[in-house]
Amino acid sequence: MADQKFNPGISLAGAVDLESMQHQVAAEPGQAGGAPSAGGYVIDVTENTFEAMVQTSATFPILMLLWTPSDDRLFPMAKALGDAVNKLNGQIQLARIDVSKAQSIAQALQVRGVPALFGLIGGRPMPLLQGLPSAEEQQQLVDQVIPKIIDVAHQAGVAGSAPYSGDPDADANQAADAKTESVPPQHAEAHRLAQEGDYAGAAAAYERVLESDPQDTVAARERSKALLLARSGAADVRAVRAAAAEHPDDVDAQLAVADIDMIGGQIEDAFGRLLDYLAAGHRDQIEPVRKRLLEYFAIPEPGDERLKRARRRLATLMY
Repeated sequence: MADQKFNPGISLAGAVDLESMQHQVAAEPGQAGGAPSAGGYVIDVTENTFEAMVQTSATFPILMLLWTPSDDRLFPMAKALGDAVNKLNGQIQLARIDVSKAQSIAQALQVRGVPALFGLIGGRPMPLLQGLPSAEEQQQLVDQVIPKIIDVAHQAGVAGSAPYSGDPDADANQAADAKTESVPPQHAEAHRLAQEGDYAGAAAAYERVLESDPQDTVAARERSKALLLARSGAADVRAVRAAAAEHPDDVDAQLAVADIDMIGGQIEDAFGRLLDYLAAGHRDQIEPVRKRLLEYFAIPEPGDERLKRARRRLATLMY
């Protein structure tokens, strides 16, 4: 797709684009007349969260759309890409970047106009297009380019699942309000650090919350997620899996690959890998494995059957 010829896009520099001004809308994404909202496997990325997003591309592939969500000429493309990504149930994520608020990202990617589309696998961006696609080219993106990115990612060992971020049809303002209200005041600092990609700092902040209230299950869950991403969020997935295969008796190698499974949403694989490791005669390593599993156990919902089975099996292996 990078070699395809596209219609001119909207320039990021130069004189005022009068045509662009005629296409500006005041409605926010998700509101009537506005751009399609984020949600499902579609996220909006800012300069503060860009680095964290890049790190997650080591676990699952990402389609990056640089756009301006106030220009209605870009809405059909954004909707088509969002609908296509959401139908794939986490095989790929669409990350939308508003260049009017993230000029530094556009400069880093050498983007001179919008829309611009990139694939992102293992932190490496792949230019796909710049400019408004025709209807035929837009269909080519959906039918051929997105599946190709997923295939390339799988060949590189990047085959995890992107997280689901809520109903994409919900009103954007209501979703934002609900998200804000759902963060307790005592979690505010930790939540902010996590949003900025400082996972080690977020884990430490959640630890302080737990010191005050050991029964705070939300803080325990978010602390475990932050520790996981701080350790392995930027890991080379292929290298980690190769090391685990080459060193089946090395506890650190098995813990590292279990982290990759957890980040990719392969919870049962992560549990099973560590429990199988203990069952294979590595009882001398029971303490580091038990500690890591207890960290993982805080992440799923308490009623998750995978969690119940893993807890029972761990108890059997320990006694």
